[in-house]
Amino acid sequence: MELDAAKAIGAGLAIIGVAGSGVGIGSIFAAFVSATGRNPAMRDALFRDVLLGFALVEALALFAVLVSFVLLFG
Repeated sequence: MELDAAKAIGAGLAIIGVAGSGVGIGSIFAAFVSATGRNPAMRDALFRDVLLGFALVEALALFAVLVSFVLLFG
C-alpha cells in the first residue's frame, strides 16, 4: 500500500519536467518571433536553430514521461 503511494508521488514529481519543457518550448518560439520581427532576413538561418532547440527540449519531455512510466510500472 505504501509502496504504491510512493510510486505515484515519484511519478508525479517526474512529470514536472513536462511542464518545464512546455515553458522552454514557449520561450524558444517567443524568442524566434521576436528575432524575426527585428530582422526578417535572418528567418531561414534562425529557423534551423529553433527546430534544433525544439527537438532537444521535446526530448527532455519524453525522457521525463519515460522516467514516470518506469517509476509507475517498473
